[in-house]
Amino acid sequence: MPTPTNLTVRQQSKLLEIAFDDGSEFSIPFELLRVYSPSAAVQGHGPGQEVLQVGKRDVGIKGIEPVGNYGVKPLFTDGHESGIYTWDYLYKLGNEQQALWHDYVGRLHAAGYFGDTGREPVPDAPGATSGGGCGSGSCGCH
Repeated sequence: MPTPTNLTVRQQSKLLEIAFDDGSEFSIPFELLRVYSPSAAVQGHGPGQEVLQVGKRDVGIKGIEPVGNYGVKPLFTDGHESGIYTWDYLYKLGNEQQALWHDYVGRLHAAGYFGDTGREPVPDAPGATSGGGCGSGSCGCH
């Protein structure tokens, strides 16, 4: 797997920029990093135990700690600090970013969270429990 050559935290734009030795460069939004944290608190302890993360649109990163020679641990402003992001995992997040956003927004819609980007809770919204993913095109993932 590629290894990183540069890692920059962009506080204003809320992006983690990472470049790899294979020439790949990614700008990964903090929100995506947070909702796909590799921690057990988010991923659970096995398939089907994932915990949907909501209300993370404005999450920030207050720091990043190195973890050996294989990854980093972001310290998020919402208190989440248990995810260790390996270089391989960061590469995957960057490389599969569009599909991951689409999946995340679909899961939010299925759980009853709508809005212009699928991240705003709308209690008792019509169709909120239909579970069909976004489908409407208004989620920002199309």
